Amino acid sequence: MTIDVFITLLGFMLVATTTPGPNNVMLFASGVNFGLRATIPHIVGIANGMGLLLLCVGFGLGQVLETFPLVFTAIKVFGALYMLYLAWRIANSGPLHVGEGNARPMNYFEAALFQWVNPKSWLVAVVVSSTYTAQDNYYASLMVIIAMFAVGNIPFISTWAIFGTALKRFLCDPKKLRVFNIVMAIALVISLWPMLR
Repeated sequence: MTIDVFITLLGFMLVATTTPGPNNVMLFASGVNFGLRATIPHIVGIANGMGLLLLCVGFGLGQVLETFPLVFTAIKVFGALYMLYLAWRIANSGPLHVGEGNARPMNYFEAALFQWVNPKSWLVAVVVSSTYTAQDNYYASLMVIIAMFAVGNIPFISTWAIFGTALKRFLCDPKKLRVFNIVMAIALVISLWPMLR
């Protein structure tokens, strides 16, 4: 991979991972509701899950999806239903109280598995593995891409949780937090639209 391609890929990764989408909306809401420290497993799960998805797409799963577009459609539908469920969870989460056990941030494995039903993650994986890999050194360039998304994007996606955590003290009033959670749930639902067209 040449330095020019690497810089272009870095720019694409910055845009793909910091623009609003399901992962970032959930990280923002998690930062507000649970704080940065509790959201770290969610952040790392997103990055590592994306790396695994890129590995599978790069090693042929992308071609399977091109050959059988119905599989990709099924993933999009299942992903949309799951995101609607997550939006409902966000909208109904409230202020945390000591001893409250049912409200919690997404854990590492949930966040990693979520990449497999997140249409934006699939689109990014297919675009990146087909656009930024070198024909003469495919697997080496694929490994660079996987490393960048599995580890290198952690600072980028963390900004959403950091902003959410910074906003947390302004939303300590349960009514304001309720409005915020409903707005975040609506934003998550709206983020589905471009991916399901």
